[in-house]
Amino acid sequence: MTVKMRRGSGNVFRDLGFDALEAEHLRIRSDLMIQITRLIEARRLTQVAAARLFGVSQPRISDLKRGKIDLFSIDALVTMLGRAGLRVSVSVHPSRRVA
Repeated sequence: MTVKMRRGSGNVFRDLGFDALEAEHLRIRSDLMIQITRLIEARRLTQVAAARLFGVSQPRISDLKRGKIDLFSIDALVTMLGRAGLRVSVSVHPSRRVA
């Protein structure tokens, strides 16, 4: 049996077949969701307490913890982090491919 290996692009969503733009949006949203989840765990917050902190409903926290990425915009996730007292910064880099 032969196993073919291919070097990843650095974006798992791109490797899964999403177009470049959608893959980048998914990567950013997943990174923000991971940060929120880590904050909830670090502060040992219940879903109710996390909802209060982030200014959302408890079902929204449940959706976040279950990884329902399609239910969250980048803007909503940045707002949630801001309500928790965190600042989100943006870094722009040239892509490897130029259009």
